Formats: sequence, C-alpha cells, structure tokens
Amino acid sequence: MSNAISAYAALKSAATGDGGIADGGTAADIPARMLAAYKGAVHQVGTYVPSCRGMRWPILAGIAKVESNHAIGRRIADNGDIRPKIYGVLLNGSGTGGNTTAFPDTDHGTWDGTATGERAVGPFQFLPSTWESVGKDANGDRTADPHNADDAALGAAVYLCGKGRDLTKRAQLKAALLQYNHSGEYVANVLGWIDQYTAAARGPGLENVPATVRAVLEAALSQRGVPYSWGGGNAHGPTYGICCSPSGKSGTAIKGFDCSGLTTYAYARAGIRLPRTAAAQAGVGRWIPAGLGTSVLKPGDLVFYAYAPGRDATIYHVGIYVGGGQMVNAARPGTVVRLDAVDAMPGYAGGARLL
Repeated sequence: MSNAISAYAALKSAATGDGGIADGGTAADIPARMLAAYKGAVHQVGTYVPSCRGMRWPILAGIAKVESNHAIGRRIADNGDIRPKIYGVLLNGSGTGGNTTAFPDTDHGTWDGTATGERAVGPFQFLPSTWESVGKDANGDRTADPHNADDAALGAAVYLCGKGRDLTKRAQLKAALLQYNHSGEYVANVLGWIDQYTAAARGPGLENVPATVRAVLEAALSQRGVPYSWGGGNAHGPTYGICCSPSGKSGTAIKGFDCSGLTTYAYARAGIRLPRTAAAQAGVGRWIPAGLGTSVLKPGDLVFYAYAPGRDATIYHVGIYVGGGQMVNAARPGTVVRLDAVDAMPGYAGGARLL
C-alpha cells in the first residue's frame, strides 16, 4: 500500500558527493521531461531541507519507475502537468492489491477526484494527506500539484529527506524507502532500479570528442539497461529478436539489442549505415590491428572479438569504445546494455575507425 509518497532525497546540488551523477546521465526508459523533473528536484530540495545529503536523480527515478512507470503513456506538458491524471485504487480496506486499511477522505476530492475516501495520486503516488504536508511548487506557477512532474518530484525528495538524512548511506536510504512503503519487497525492488539508474548515470565525459563521435556515444550510452536480445535492434532502436543464440537462447520475446544491433543503432545517429553482423562490420572503416594494442583506440571506434584472432571469419562480437579502457557493450543473453572493460570479452581481434 502506498503510504504518503515517494522519493528520496536531498541535498544541496553543490554537495552531491556521489561522483557527479546528480546532473549527468540518462536512461533509456525514462521520458526526457520526467528525467528533467527528477534532476530539477535535486537542485531545489536543498532549499527546503538543507541538512539532507545524498540527493541523486536515480533514487527519484527508482521510485517513480515502481509507482507509475515514469508516467509513460500520459501526456507531459512543458510545464510538467501530466494528463490524464494518475490515480491509485480507492483505499477502502477491500483487500484489493494489498489495500487492507481504509483511509478517510482528507481533501474533499481536490487531488484524488473522490470525496468517498483516499487514493494515491500522481507519478509518485502521494496520499492527499501527505501531499498537504510536503507538497512544493517547483515550477513557479504558485500551485503545488501532485499531478505535476516537477512539483511531485520535489515533494517526494522533501518527504524522504525527512529531517536531514544522509542518503549516501545505504541504511538511511533503506529507511527512507521504508517510510514510504513499509515492505521489504518494495524496498528491494526500488533499490534494484536505483542501482540500475545509478549505473546509467555514471559514464565517461564526452566534452572533448567531436560532435559526430559524441552523437554515436550518447546514443549507445542512452541504451544502458536495455535487455540483450539475440538478433534484436536495428537503426531505429531496440526490437524483438530471433531464435536462437549458439547457447540456445531465443530473443523472440525480448525487446532489446544484440551487440551488432546496438552498434547499428548508435552509428545511424551519425548517419552511418552498418551491415548487420559483427563480422561484416569489421570490414567497414580503417582497420586497427590487434597487435597495436588497445591503447591506440579512440572514442567511437568499434572493437571486435574473435574465436581465433587474426581470422576475420571467426569474429563473433563488437562493442563501441568510449575511452578509459571501456566500451558500451551488449554482451550476451541474460545481460543488459552496459559499460564494460575492453578486456571483459575474450579474443580481442582489433578495431575499426569510422569517424
């Protein structure tokens, strides 16, 4: 049962202490307008709870993922208003969906559209009674509205910040989540999303790479967290895959990317059409022999792996080098698109420079 609401917490934007991920990063499944709301809350919450530490957008994103799937399917206006509005079940003690406690009406239907009881509202599923105490006007329209992405994200941050938690500490983060929903299963679910979004937020700096290279890398990095799907992905994005990988894994029920599907998608953002398989992609661009080592690789280079390095016909895998010894990688069935070390895959066979 949703208890008040969501989100987590806090700190002044100048004191994240989290490797700089409060502002940076993105994730494939979050609408841009919702992500902007989460990041905006990071900057504003310190005004209301200056003693709280550890505010990061992935925490807000983790809760909003579980509570409303980031309001996907709704219209999100430029000012943050979400329509149609998001309503939870009427909390009348019926037992439906874990609803075992009746909550009397507190807002006369102002926020939850009914005066017969209470129901959670908005992308962070606040109860009206909780919104009354933590709701904030984040977008400057002089109304604190739980159906507005900016207001809801800031209210959620304030709520879980409490009187000044340090959310860089895992125990205090868990306590904040338990305050929102006193369920170990719920907390574990939200923490899993927080960790995934944290991984998506951390990444290499792209400030000093050419614009075309940045377009490729940002496209690839934006897909972190998308599932691996054998045969999945094309120039337009993730797709359902085919059957079956050498290990017998089918991609027909998984919408995502395999290694060459991901590279095809990323390079299409720079106007470059690649053939569909890793082995065929090795024939495009200027070849970088494996004997030169990986130190000669530059961001944007394709990196290849072979069962028998030196024999192109045995190339089985491709990734995109991002610098610092790392690549964007759709590694194998059962994983997601992620950052990996270049030496995470066996049989480095060389690279190709297309940009």
